[in-house]
Amino acid sequence: MAETEKKKAAPAAEKKAAPEKKGGKKPGKFAAAVKGAGKFFRDVKSELKKIVWPAPKSVFKSTGIVLVAIIASGVFISVLDTIFLALLGLVMNV
Repeated sequence: MAETEKKKAAPAAEKKAAPEKKGGKKPGKFAAAVKGAGKFFRDVKSELKKIVWPAPKSVFKSTGIVLVAIIASGVFISVLDTIFLALLGLVMNV
């Protein structure tokens, strides 16, 4: 009976022992984070190479259009504000 108990105990002990890596240690969280960061920056570099940058002439033209639109809308809102302020003054004085 002692032999059967030893046979049953042996496989259980084998299952509990974890297989070791080549270096004998599992990679730490820091090493995994550094590896992940390296992959991230390589991916960023490859994605930046895919960007089609506009020509400087096109950028200046678009910037000018945006500035004109901002100034025009500012003037329009200022005129409306002045008109509504004058109308409010007329209503309040009555």
